[in-house]
Amino acid sequence: MKKTLFDFIAKYITLTEDEKNALLSLDLFRSVKKGTILLKEGQKSINSYFVLKGCIRVYYLIDGEEKTTAFYTEMDALTPHCVMSQAPSEYFISCVEDSILTVSNADMEAEINSKFPKFEIMCRVLSQELLAKQQIDFDEFKTSSPEQRYLNLLQKRPDLIQRVPQHQLASYLGIKPQSLSRLRTRILEKSN
Repeated sequence: MKKTLFDFIAKYITLTEDEKNALLSLDLFRSVKKGTILLKEGQKSINSYFVLKGCIRVYYLIDGEEKTTAFYTEMDALTPHCVMSQAPSEYFISCVEDSILTVSNADMEAEINSKFPKFEIMCRVLSQELLAKQQIDFDEFKTSSPEQRYLNLLQKRPDLIQRVPQHQLASYLGIKPQSLSRLRTRILEKSN
């Protein structure tokens, strides 16, 4: 997993052995079992996550129903809003699969950034990329039909179809599981 992390970082900056060792000394790596809840609604947190292997999801519990808003898979980063606001979380984060994550917090990040300023540059670039991606995803969701959302998912993140339970996938697409089944059937009939 160290190699996976360092390969990802190498896309943005070159690390010296000292920088690699400094990162490793932070004890970032966590193996987390499927079904583990990393954050509950109402909890405060200081942790940010980076998925090396596996899948985690963000969901709200509204009137007893889970509303999935995001899936994070390999090489995706997530800093919950409550970390920045220092307020209780409004949502849950849980593991859809057994996952290997890096878990960091602001103190760890400040320590690394002060020792190695280029990490701060990398984090800024990553944040800008993530913000742009989230805006595009949000805009696509708001301007497309459920069928278009599903087709976009098939095109951009086909792995989720096999990795995520259908009811979570339907929730993510903003539809009921029965509607997702009908949608899949309709799309399959069109392609035949």
